[in-house]
Amino acid sequence: MADGGKSGFSEHDDRVGGGGSSNRGFAGRRRKGRGPFRGKMYSEMNHHQKNWSGAGSGPRSRGEDEDVLMSDPHDPLRSRYTPYGHRPNRPDRERGGLSNINLTVRKNLGVSEQSFPIGCASRTTWFKITIPYGWKYEKGWLFTTLQSVCTVPFIPLEVHYANNRIVFYVDDSAAANALRHVSRKIVDSDGYKVQLIVYPCNRPPTVQHDLKPEELEHLTQCMSKRYDGSQQALDLKSLRTDPDLVAQNIDVVLNRRNCMLNVLRIIEENIPELLSLNLSYNKLYRLDDMADLCQKAPNLKILNLSSNQLKAERDLDRLKGLKLEELWLDGNPLCDGFADQSTYISTVRERFPKLLRLDGHELPPPISFDVEAPPTSLPASKGSYFPSDDLKVLILRFLQQYFTIYDSGDRQALLNAYHDGACCSLSIPAIKYNPSRGSLSEYFKYSRNVKKLRDPSMRFRLLKHTRLNVVAFLNELPKTQHDINSFVVDVCAQTNTLLCFTLNGLFKQVDGKCRDLMWAFSRVFIAVPAANNGLCVINDELFIRKANEEELRKAFDMPAPTPSSSPVPTLSAEQQEMLQAFSLQSGMNLEWSQKCLSDNGWDYTHAAGVFTQLKAQGKIPEVAFLN
Repeated sequence: MADGGKSGFSEHDDRVGGGGSSNRGFAGRRRKGRGPFRGKMYSEMNHHQKNWSGAGSGPRSRGEDEDVLMSDPHDPLRSRYTPYGHRPNRPDRERGGLSNINLTVRKNLGVSEQSFPIGCASRTTWFKITIPYGWKYEKGWLFTTLQSVCTVPFIPLEVHYANNRIVFYVDDSAAANALRHVSRKIVDSDGYKVQLIVYPCNRPPTVQHDLKPEELEHLTQCMSKRYDGSQQALDLKSLRTDPDLVAQNIDVVLNRRNCMLNVLRIIEENIPELLSLNLSYNKLYRLDDMADLCQKAPNLKILNLSSNQLKAERDLDRLKGLKLEELWLDGNPLCDGFADQSTYISTVRERFPKLLRLDGHELPPPISFDVEAPPTSLPASKGSYFPSDDLKVLILRFLQQYFTIYDSGDRQALLNAYHDGACCSLSIPAIKYNPSRGSLSEYFKYSRNVKKLRDPSMRFRLLKHTRLNVVAFLNELPKTQHDINSFVVDVCAQTNTLLCFTLNGLFKQVDGKCRDLMWAFSRVFIAVPAANNGLCVINDELFIRKANEEELRKAFDMPAPTPSSSPVPTLSAEQQEMLQAFSLQSGMNLEWSQKCLSDNGWDYTHAAGVFTQLKAQGKIPEVAFLN
């Protein structure tokens, strides 16, 4: 042991050294910090060994095969390194032995195994829904389909893209649970199942309560100071750090929906003539909340969105209605995604064809085919079209009988109007987000709008086959009253065995929650000849939309007969034949033709003379004639 330290380590010592027999292969190799004056290693520290209670798997006690420490005379006393011994700073609960250690294994529940308590206001009522690869789905189709499949109506909030995902929030635990069960139940056009990942979360930072009235007043004053009336320009650069707002402790973050909407409302109410708007340095990462800017400031020509966080060129689609001449986008991540400058310019110009300057650079003059001259009025509609008078009488008689029954409240008699193998469908325009609360909500569940409905099974279910199913479906629709005077018929195709014609018109709903609301409709009938010189429908396609202002103004100018007082069922066969002939020769609709004949005692010749005289004097209103 006195040979210069060469035998200073015992064969039982597990330190690394240069003189032990078990480390002879490292002789002559000197490691940094391993000399006699090096600092202590972890194994060399004087740890006080704790007693391990219990038997079996614990470390050996000191009574069994105890190691004897053999030290270098230059080194302090060292304790043996026990790899499974006690570590310093361990919690005291481990001193009781292995038998007292509680192990909790928490399973990482998947989305399909989670459940959120309904009305869990004490914890959270906000949920984040993520749809992987959501970028490839059209938003309108996606949310319309979700609404149709989900058992609980929901309002998606803060819808945005995050890389290749669509993310939105709901503040209702019942809706979150329902959306969780919808996952993988929708199939896209490529045959892939749409997955929804639902997790509880805190209130999104972009969803905040509305500003208080006094805060809105301070914001209005702040924007007033930033407005240059001579240039009609509003500078909202870095609005959040405005000294006036900071002094009042008002946090206006324009990437929050409520803040942006308040700013747009102030613009609309105070400076709708705005020509230039600077929104740079506001950390905008999407432009969904600015979609109404083209209505709030229709004359806007210059828009600065530089130095924000816009990542996708599709964000610019929200502003396509603006007729911008100058746009600033530099400093946004989306600018780095183009192969070259020409691609960048052409992409932006697709959205804003009148653009003259981009990021401060002059652009070549746009090639445009716009007619700058005042638009001329379109020619007046020519109304109904019938290839022949015989066909006109046939179709008008069919429509009169069909809608008399349709508006009667009991549509079962329409069985005679349909072929045994008839097919029928209904569709409405795409409704953004929550269609169950819209005015067309009573028709939404029946809508087969193939532009929005991608699920093949739903497309099939919403197509009604056989005349029994068709009439049963028509009986489920709300009760109506059609304005016969609004009907416009257009015959599309005609052969000896087939007839296709389109009917446009207006009707009023007479029951349900949308009672007395006016709708416009377009209906395509494909029919074949039937007995008694009638028509038998083999295909019926109905499209319903809101009536525009002009249609509403003209609707029911003259009250149409109610179903119970409709003249056709009470007329004799001879009178019905006379009515059809008089309507054909006079050009008046069936209602006015019947009035003329009835007022003249059903004397055809006398009624024709009276009609000729009144028409020459201009006393017959326009509504009396077929459209």
